[in-house]
Amino acid sequence: MNTSLAANASSLPRLESDLYASVVDKDGRYGGVIADERWAQEIKRLARERNAVILAHNYQLPEIQDIADYTGDSLGLSRIAAETDADVIVFCGVHFMAETAKILSPEKTVLIPDARAGCSLADSITADELAEWKAENPDALVVSYVNTTADVKALTDICCTSSNAVDVVKSIPEDQEILFNPDQFLGAHVRRETGRDNIKVWAGECHVHANINGEELAHRAEENADSQLFIHPECGCANSAIYLAGEGTIEPERVQMLSTGEMLTEAQKLKENKPNGKVLVATEVGMLHQLRKAAPDVDFEPVNDRASCSYMKLITPAALLRCLVEGTDEVDVAPEVADKARASVERMIAIGNPGGGE
Repeated sequence: MNTSLAANASSLPRLESDLYASVVDKDGRYGGVIADERWAQEIKRLARERNAVILAHNYQLPEIQDIADYTGDSLGLSRIAAETDADVIVFCGVHFMAETAKILSPEKTVLIPDARAGCSLADSITADELAEWKAENPDALVVSYVNTTADVKALTDICCTSSNAVDVVKSIPEDQEILFNPDQFLGAHVRRETGRDNIKVWAGECHVHANINGEELAHRAEENADSQLFIHPECGCANSAIYLAGEGTIEPERVQMLSTGEMLTEAQKLKENKPNGKVLVATEVGMLHQLRKAAPDVDFEPVNDRASCSYMKLITPAALLRCLVEGTDEVDVAPEVADKARASVERMIAIGNPGGGE
């Protein structure tokens, strides 16, 4: 496991809970707790006692999304949490997301229900690797996706999200060489949209999104000829979708390249303008829960129903209960790292289109 996933022992006191006796570690995940009404009431009670705000990423289990105070993209959630009067942020997501919350709220205690919840994309580039890449390209400017560790953000000139990556790059002078990391599919999307040939792209990927491939997309799109396509730019099928649209195999108007936040916005539009129909969704399957809540009459189906992140699913009902009872696992970021990382996020926000996150 990447050493960045280590969590510090929390100074928070332990709280009492009758339900906590049921928590066991099973198959690498905390289990033994049913997410029923009693559990929900206990989670809310414990959160009040800690003055905690519960955040849930769109890829979390449905029961975790439903109990959260806020659900959404990681950066958007971190910015919301920073504006609350909560003393404690409980981030139900993966480790780099909790780090981002700490970067934007250094005075708050940040907890993640299971510190083992890592991210294959964030782990695809380390701070040492980025430092070496920068040394090989001393005149280049570094643009890093928010799906990176705090150490990588600290070496970054400006961050981006999947929804604003194109705008961030367009804000940079056209003759400025760029090192874009870590996602190669998002990087290819940025190259295509900006037409720039001076962007070097790191060969990283999210293993879940990468496995949503072009052949699978083409097959599902052919089977569902009237469906719209919501495609996350991290997906391995993203380039194929643009190619198929360009060739006329798929009607271009069916294809939309969207961040998870933008998917929800489009779902709301469908609810208002076209309550029926089918939408094929190319992203992690947890996103379907929010989409179906946003537009219940629309048939949202995954392009790949196996596209589930095992790291995200480490945040179980039992893990959240344990987190609130024990006050663990605490996520910290060294102040000097946090200051530099915060500056790279703030430069992005200053552009005027901060986006939400993934």
